[in-house]
Amino acid sequence: MQYTIPHYYNKFHCVAGACSDTCCAGWFIMIDDRSRRRYRTQKGEFGERLRRSIDWKNNSFKQYNRRCAFLNKDNLCDMYVEAGPEMLCKTCRDYPRHTEEYEGAREISLSLSCEEAARLILGTREKVRFLTKEDDREESYEYFDFLLYTKLMDSRDVLFSFLQNRSISCSLRMAMALGLTHDIQRRIRKDRLYKVDELLKRYAGEGAEKAIGAKLADRRITGPARFEKMLSWFGIFQKLEVLNADWPRYIGTLKKLLFDEGAAVYEDNRISFYRYLIEDEERKKQWELWSEQLLVYFVFTYYCGAVYDGQPYAKMKLAVVSTLLIQEMAQAVFKMREGRLDFSEFVHLSHRFSREVEHSDQNLNALDRIFCTDSRFGLDSILSLL
Repeated sequence: MQYTIPHYYNKFHCVAGACSDTCCAGWFIMIDDRSRRRYRTQKGEFGERLRRSIDWKNNSFKQYNRRCAFLNKDNLCDMYVEAGPEMLCKTCRDYPRHTEEYEGAREISLSLSCEEAARLILGTREKVRFLTKEDDREESYEYFDFLLYTKLMDSRDVLFSFLQNRSISCSLRMAMALGLTHDIQRRIRKDRLYKVDELLKRYAGEGAEKAIGAKLADRRITGPARFEKMLSWFGIFQKLEVLNADWPRYIGTLKKLLFDEGAAVYEDNRISFYRYLIEDEERKKQWELWSEQLLVYFVFTYYCGAVYDGQPYAKMKLAVVSTLLIQEMAQAVFKMREGRLDFSEFVHLSHRFSREVEHSDQNLNALDRIFCTDSRFGLDSILSLL
């Protein structure tokens, strides 16, 4: 078995009670079967509390005022304090670690939905490297398209080379990644996986960057057209399951700040924001770096999952659209803060987006369907907003 992690993975440490947005509040904590069986047989006063604190029908811990029944006033876990870490369920032991499973491989990342992990991910200044190790464990899946998986792995390496190319703008990096996955998707649809290697060579060639840059310049829109398109994009949040009761208010506030005063004010704020970035070279570099780390995070976490549904283009759209929406949210915060945006605010809004969108299979599946079928998220449409 091969295991892969980003190079910053082992730097993560939970800050426990110092966390500004504890993972033990705001969403239901599901209990795995093994832990549930163990909890049923615990003895004594602690065992009684355990059984009173579990929603046995839904296999989750009960909540009081949207806080886990074991979360105390100091934002610490009473289960951990009283019984030790071995008593925690799998959800609590693993989080914010996230594992994607493939035949003979496990890819383990940190989740952006944890604010401390988000701080680590977005605060990484060097290009992310991926570290691997192997053990003697072997496994086989009855239905696993290893040829497709190999092509996805090869193409992901090329995508990382685009997304981490700091000699070009993040907009052009995204355009190149979208173009490549669009063309890979076409070959999958026509059952021509054997042509992917040739495609990767073409996109890695000297002329690809120039050609895609020209297409990007031709399609980019501003003013009322951009306003209308981005406003329609924000409508996808209404199609998603709400995980945190505060989320509709939070995203609703940002949406009002961006759009309620009309296209002219929206465009003025956008111009002011990018002027704010370019007037300070370090600030501009930092913005590009944050965007790069978001893109690499989403691609590493989800792209090769296309081996199970054959939709790598939708996975790339998830990375690009999520990054663009987070960038728009940042412009709303910039307006709210009357002309400034700092690292902690960008971390916070990225974490809020991830916490709401990524931790629901229903939401991820809904986005997959939208990116596969909705013309608002066609290639030309996305390129126009880069």
